[in-house]
Amino acid sequence: MTLQGITEDEIANYLVHTPGFFERNAQLLASIQLTSPHGQRAVSLQERQMEMLRDKIRGLEKRIIEMIRHSQENEAIADRLHRWVRATMLAHEDAALPEVLVETLRHEFLIPQVAVRIWGTAEQALRAEVAALPCAEAVSEDARSFAASLGQPYCGLNSGFEAGKWLEDSAHITSLALIPLHHGGECHGLLVLGSPDATRYTADMGVDFLLQVGDIASAAMSRLLSR
Repeated sequence: MTLQGITEDEIANYLVHTPGFFERNAQLLASIQLTSPHGQRAVSLQERQMEMLRDKIRGLEKRIIEMIRHSQENEAIADRLHRWVRATMLAHEDAALPEVLVETLRHEFLIPQVAVRIWGTAEQALRAEVAALPCAEAVSEDARSFAASLGQPYCGLNSGFEAGKWLEDSAHITSLALIPLHHGGECHGLLVLGSPDATRYTADMGVDFLLQVGDIASAAMSRLLSR
């Protein structure tokens, strides 16, 4: 748009570089009428500026509320994680460790079903007294190879995984998180989280927290390997 050969950009540039213009023509500020962003009514420049400022403040308030909510959620997760780690560390009897680890994790994080299986590594076998525990029941070579192939936890639909059948009520589980357990650079187990909610564990979800859970469970369950 031009005005007698002058472009809008030239007008804007002149006003930016001539701050005294509105001081010399103060009446213009009071006479300028703009359309309100909240309707078709005309408002003064000052009122339009106030509306824009209020909108900006509301946006900042919303962001602050979201930050507070996220902070509270993170604090709650940290508290639950602390209680789980503490309970696991207090399980002094090795035979009780797998059940304490699984049940406390399920309770603290409201996970419908949790299971864990462990097996030996090339360097360390399961201790003799551990072999009779449910967590040491037979695992196929395919399941072991799959667990060893996981670079990070698998999250997604329960597509007939063998590990899904380790859960107590596997028929009603639609989504899974499969977390490999490592010791000495080798995979020695798999932690399984299951839910009947197909959206609980999805392929696009973040896995940072699950990696932490895997590290803690790996360290705890390594107690059951031969020393």
